[in-house]
Amino acid sequence: MSTTESSVTIPLNRSHASSQAFGKAVLLVTAIAGTLDIIAAHLQMWAATGKFPTTILKAIAAGALGVQRAKQGGVGTMALGLFFHFFISFAFTLLFFLLFPRVAVLRKNLYMVGTAYALFTWAMMNYIVVPLSALPWPSPNFANKQLYIGWVIFTLIFGLPVVFGAARFYRQQQA
Repeated sequence: MSTTESSVTIPLNRSHASSQAFGKAVLLVTAIAGTLDIIAAHLQMWAATGKFPTTILKAIAAGALGVQRAKQGGVGTMALGLFFHFFISFAFTLLFFLLFPRVAVLRKNLYMVGTAYALFTWAMMNYIVVPLSALPWPSPNFANKQLYIGWVIFTLIFGLPVVFGAARFYRQQQA
């Protein structure tokens, strides 16, 4: 089988070693993208308020606990918020890793795909995940330029790392 950047497939008889490599790659990319995302959220809040944010992780936990209960929580609530943040990052990273070898268009222009995947992830969070949670969530304000700045940042810190991480993993598997 010839190996090109645009024809990446998962071998049908993956060994235990390649399954282990797949899991490690997904976890590593999740750690990178998820960490960049939570750091960016903290920096954005700090830039907007001038104070170091102490409530972001509680706000994430509020999706399950409710706002009042999360506000009253301590380190445990923050740990729960961090868990949820990385669980969601893991779910979106795993989804892309599973789709990448099966959907040819995902291997065409990695920069465009990274941008599209970041927008897809953002839309799923804003129109499905958060509305189904216990958080009060206003619909996005498309007249606010901060929304577009946020999209660019999210593309750079989440979409592109996930897409390039998957592409690199599958290229290495074919080598």
